[in-house]
Amino acid sequence: MSAHSLDEHLDAHRRRVEDALAAALPDAEPAAGCPERLASAMRYSVLGGGKRLRPVLCLMAAEACGAGWSDAMAPAVALELVHAYSLIHDDLPAMDDDDLRRGRPTCHKAFDEATAILAGDGLLTLAFGLVAGGVKPAESAVECVRLLAEAAGPSGMVGGQMADLQAEERSAEGADGSAAELEAIHRRKTGALLRAPLEMGAVVAGAPAEERRALAAYGRAVGLAFQIVDDLLDVVGEEAKLGKRVGKDSGHGKWTYPRFLGVEGSRARARRSADEAVAALAPLGGRGDRLRELALALLEREY
Repeated sequence: MSAHSLDEHLDAHRRRVEDALAAALPDAEPAAGCPERLASAMRYSVLGGGKRLRPVLCLMAAEACGAGWSDAMAPAVALELVHAYSLIHDDLPAMDDDDLRRGRPTCHKAFDEATAILAGDGLLTLAFGLVAGGVKPAESAVECVRLLAEAAGPSGMVGGQMADLQAEERSAEGADGSAAELEAIHRRKTGALLRAPLEMGAVVAGAPAEERRALAAYGRAVGLAFQIVDDLLDVVGEEAKLGKRVGKDSGHGKWTYPRFLGVEGSRARARRSADEAVAALAPLGGRGDRLRELALALLEREY
């Protein structure tokens, strides 16, 4: 493994992703074909910061399977565009009704609701075009398209969002759920789009089935740990670091891990999930060390 620290490795990948995102998005110029206001909204929402965890996971998965990070850049960028689209729509008044994202006004506040909806639509469709045109050979492109559609669609992220809204309605009616039901929601809402990068990285690297299964298992465990920490930060995090309101989930009656497990119980569950992620990478040997480090580092994040 390189002598560079994990933080240096992640920062280098984030810079590469930022450059690729800027190049992939439509220019906010009238002559570019895309309406200027739409292009501006798309660029505003994507290039306004973020952890870039999903694309970085994709690049790291490809590296862990013996490929170069550049081989996975097209699906990595596509994953971030899908994530950005989901945040735009999630922030809308009909959904979570947020006015702050990454320390700036949300897309519908900076522009308007109709533009925000269309910006999300534009990012989603652009993402699939990038995968179809940027992954070689064609068989790998088809498999990456399938994985992305599955993770983002009605049995993945979109279905998880619907289930989350229904859980909120149950809370408003005085009914309660359980940590097991919440986990089922988040394996779709958040986990599916955190597992997909690992599998897509393996696909572009031409990894054997055993390594792909290992990375999928890692993605499932990391996705759960990430969501639990996210819920914890809504309770104990600092708004200035998070770039969004804290306490909004409990204020909306949302199901969260601290609600069902308490703060310390949630921390313990997140740690178990991170340990499961580390153990899942055994088939990769030393090539999985960076991903092991990342799983444990996610427990300590502050935003």
